[in-house]
Amino acid sequence: MKSYIAEFDTKEKPKDYYNKLLENLKEKNRELNAFNNFNDSLHGGFPFSVKDNICVKGVESTASSKILKTYKPPFNATVVERLQKNNFGFLGKTNMDEFGFGSFGINCEAPAHNPFNSDYVAGGSSSGAAIATAILKYHVAVAESTGGSISSPAAFCGVVGFTPTYGVVSRNGLIDYANSLDKIGFMARSAIDVRKVLNMSTGRDTKDTTSLDVRLTDEPKIQFSVINQLMNGLDGKIRSAFDKFLEKLKGMDYKVNYVDLKEIEAAIPAYYVISAAEASTNLARYTGFKYGFKVNDFSKKYNDFFTEARKQFGAEAKRRIILGTFVRSASVKNRYYIRALKVRAMLNEKMRRILRESFIVSPTMPITTPKIADIEKLSPVQNYALDILTIPPNLCGLPHISFPYDYIGGMPIGAQVIGEHFNDYAVISFVENWERKFKYKFRYNIGAL
Repeated sequence: MKSYIAEFDTKEKPKDYYNKLLENLKEKNRELNAFNNFNDSLHGGFPFSVKDNICVKGVESTASSKILKTYKPPFNATVVERLQKNNFGFLGKTNMDEFGFGSFGINCEAPAHNPFNSDYVAGGSSSGAAIATAILKYHVAVAESTGGSISSPAAFCGVVGFTPTYGVVSRNGLIDYANSLDKIGFMARSAIDVRKVLNMSTGRDTKDTTSLDVRLTDEPKIQFSVINQLMNGLDGKIRSAFDKFLEKLKGMDYKVNYVDLKEIEAAIPAYYVISAAEASTNLARYTGFKYGFKVNDFSKKYNDFFTEARKQFGAEAKRRIILGTFVRSASVKNRYYIRALKVRAMLNEKMRRILRESFIVSPTMPITTPKIADIEKLSPVQNYALDILTIPPNLCGLPHISFPYDYIGGMPIGAQVIGEHFNDYAVISFVENWERKFKYKFRYNIGAL
């Protein structure tokens, strides 16, 4: 696949190029709800969008939550600063599930719609980032993943979504969901463009104590491991398409190995305990005083004042605050939270053993793209269970990439490749090889945008 970044020449663009881009994009956005706001002063650079939980100076950044309405950060996130220094132009803030709480882009004021068929979900929580990448020829998206928020929408919208090793890209300027899990990553139309934006974005950041100064490697693997337990419960059409995908891998001279990892079945409960605990702590800062929504009636009693502020949270945010507060409480902390941390450490070690010799590969999502109406009928537990394939690498902070490899019923499906810590470039290189071999092309865009 070609590099759209390399092909784009800002000097050759007519003066009204960006005005027309924004005009057409706003029109399309009325149907898809990809963007929460736009940068009307954009007049140069390669267009990039930013997920709405990543700060852009002077631009409303709400994490798609009512409680952060009107909040305009006085600074740029580090990743935004680094891209702008490389002649990238900020296009707008993309839609998402509130604070990242969701896998389908519907836990927000304006649910996101799939660009292939607007009756279907776009995935989440980085729904808008994926839609924007699918409909814009020249564009990359800065997104964020906690438990699959990049991979899920990338698969449903037919784009490449990359989540780096935890700590590789600075989280300075990120409105956190769960500090030990959140990772800023990227979406693009080709793996080579993912590589380019990763090159620009890595490196130690003194403003983020979790950022790392490490050399990322590109050590290829000739073997792919399929974890048997992750294949249980796959939709029949997904399993059939994935088996054909594995045959193509063998045709590329890769070895495919099936392994057991029973501990991976504990990934979902461990993830939701840890993430909810951290989320409830992070969301405690939204009190109606400092950020976004303000409670101006200071005659209210203490409980009434904060209740008024907390009414601005959506149903899923309230659910996770309650769950997180419970699992951190002294009476049950050892039973749930501490046990979940032990599960994460154990799973991390088990996966690292497999990854020393191979990549881990799976479908990105266990189901074909669902309709919005169908997802709204699921219980929270049924909803959470659909993250089984994307949670393990996120829980362990491993680099992984989702890429489109086929279509079912006219909707794209994705495969996910997981690599060792800091071997980020290797998973990108594999997808570059895949794209060259099979010459995958998008079937959807909105013209010359």
